[in-house]
Amino acid sequence: MSQIKQTQFDEGRLMQVLVAPIVSEKATMVAEKSNAVTFKVLQDATKPEIKAAVELMFKVEVQGVSVVNTKGKTKRFGKSVGRRDNVRKAYVTLKAGQELNLSGEAA
Repeated sequence: MSQIKQTQFDEGRLMQVLVAPIVSEKATMVAEKSNAVTFKVLQDATKPEIKAAVELMFKVEVQGVSVVNTKGKTKRFGKSVGRRDNVRKAYVTLKAGQELNLSGEAA
């Protein structure tokens, strides 16, 4: 069934869905606790798209995807007021026994 789903997405689009991995204390704790990896994704990315992108790029099996939208903070610098970008985070839970190596070494 996953073979059928994968073909409905454009491969070029899937390559752009994952913007960057998030490496923070919270992301590391989640990774150790529930075998989940955290990514910064496009604002309009859907859960099935994110799942297909992770499976395509890292050759792992995905159990589930949770998504969080974080609003950008308003910041001041002197008189000018700026705003940080809104961020969409995806917590991708991998199936048991699956591992994803983001540290850069070849697997």
